Amino acid sequence: MLQRRMSFRAAFALMLVSVLWLGGCTTRAPSMADTAGAPGASPVDGREMERGMASWYGGKFQGRRTASGEPFDMNELTAAHKTLPFGTRVRVRHAVTGRAVTVRINDRGPFVKGRVIDLSHAAASAIGLIQAGVGPVVLLAP
Repeated sequence: MLQRRMSFRAAFALMLVSVLWLGGCTTRAPSMADTAGAPGASPVDGREMERGMASWYGGKFQGRRTASGEPFDMNELTAAHKTLPFGTRVRVRHAVTGRAVTVRINDRGPFVKGRVIDLSHAAASAIGLIQAGVGPVVLLAP
């Protein structure tokens, strides 16, 4: 009986150690919280980064300096985002039309509550956002 009890304990201990060891070997895909702001890190291609409302800007800002220091060109595929680093490329998909465009972040904004990105006129035109002015979008890693 003593021998049987020891083998049960040994088997239980072996099982427990195996489960803990295998659990430590698992991996998960990085989330935006894991990669956001990390130097050289980018989310997996096509991974959803953010959802919200987008708007566009153009005309009166043409030629003015953006927050990155470059002149704003409403005919380029650029955008303003509150936190993404300058130079980051983001795929913006219009949630209604399904059309998408890849933009480069070169400015800060939008400064309107509830909006996640301001697109240049060219980018907004590419996804069919000009007429409405504001629309729901999904930001994806390019």
